[in-house]
Amino acid sequence: MAYNAHLGRVGIWAAALRTEDTARRPQVEEAAAELEELGYRTLWIGGSPSPDMAHQLLAATSRATVGTSILSIWQHAAPEVAARHAQLTEEYGGRFLLGLGVSHAEAQSGHTLDHPLADRPYSAMRSYLDVLDNAPHPVPVEGRALAALGPKMLQLAAERSLGALPYLVTAAHTAEARDILGADPLLAPELKVILQRPGADRSAAYATARDYLSFYLALANYRNSLLRLGFAESDFADGGSDRLIDAVVAIGDAEAIRARVDEFFTAGADHVALQVVTPGIGTDLPREEWRTLADALPLSD
Repeated sequence: MAYNAHLGRVGIWAAALRTEDTARRPQVEEAAAELEELGYRTLWIGGSPSPDMAHQLLAATSRATVGTSILSIWQHAAPEVAARHAQLTEEYGGRFLLGLGVSHAEAQSGHTLDHPLADRPYSAMRSYLDVLDNAPHPVPVEGRALAALGPKMLQLAAERSLGALPYLVTAAHTAEARDILGADPLLAPELKVILQRPGADRSAAYATARDYLSFYLALANYRNSLLRLGFAESDFADGGSDRLIDAVVAIGDAEAIRARVDEFFTAGADHVALQVVTPGIGTDLPREEWRTLADALPLSD
């Protein structure tokens, strides 16, 4: 799809780009503008951001695509999302990409859908897409993508969106996802990164990774996805085994990170969304790391 070229080959995924703190907003906007100047064509906002949070980054940039990765369908009503998508598209020339997801079964209380589908996430997503399709200003297929891990959701992403945004996956998952999606849909996996100097002791990086992964490894959808990839329940203990961390986190210097990103491209990814993991993730804006990666990675075709 021609639209994929607008995303570039490597983007930045960061929950810290999501903010409702007016005092912090200038720092976030300045960081977004620098990311664009460094050559990153897509900025992914983590943590179920609202379209209004995407608006902040769109206003701070002039060329970059800004994507939600992901907006939870349980927290944002589809008619309101469709209306806001239309406004942002008109104002920013199609630079907004609506990434949608069903989030986690453990966090689905208080959802905004008008039918009881909290225990049927696939059906809930289909229903949500139906509303987007039938809104006064529909969200076009090429303007939305789905957070998809399993075969059914990947197939839905291929049929009814631009493609898939898998989170916490391996290159092997990317290869399987490409087989399910087919050749044309977008495949943009997220990859966690911890930059280290050459020859540095990996123990600190493993500790940082385990501290961050412990939250995700407690969630059934990620555990099930990793089990399908051949991991065992024992790999989830204490923030993850070395084997698991090595598979889902790229640790090393810029050259090592480049090699891991290339593995995902070889497996069939169109775009890789890099998340720099630091001890202060969620609030840190790791601009030095983003600069180092920009020098090492193929940001465009």
